[in-house]
Amino acid sequence: MKTIKLIRENKAGNAVFGKMSFEMLNRNYENETFTQPTLENADFIIPPGTYPVERTWSPRLKKALPEILDVPDRTGIRIHMGTKPEHSKGCILLDMLGMSNINCLLNQLEENEDEKVQIEIVEHFAL
Repeated sequence: MKTIKLIRENKAGNAVFGKMSFEMLNRNYENETFTQPTLENADFIIPPGTYPVERTWSPRLKKALPEILDVPDRTGIRIHMGTKPEHSKGCILLDMLGMSNINCLLNQLEENEDEKVQIEIVEHFAL
């Protein structure tokens, strides 16, 4: 199982900043670790923990995106692009490069249906 790790590092107003890291095969078929900055909305943050991730269709954004599943009392929590906390109601926001890298990871995993992906969310500060 592949694990995406999100470490929440600090909060400023309603913005929660962190770093997402994950391993992906590079062009030479060796594992390479990518680290991408993240942004979340503190008003809608999901609890720390480990959750399965699958690419599903987003009716609102009209494209397939990584969805974080099994979040207590929540559905439709996704990883998508955004630059402001207001762009999220529980979703994890990445910049364009981060989204491109996450999509590459999920494309690799879709080629091997036996391999699953999960996200582990850890806080290094108190909300």
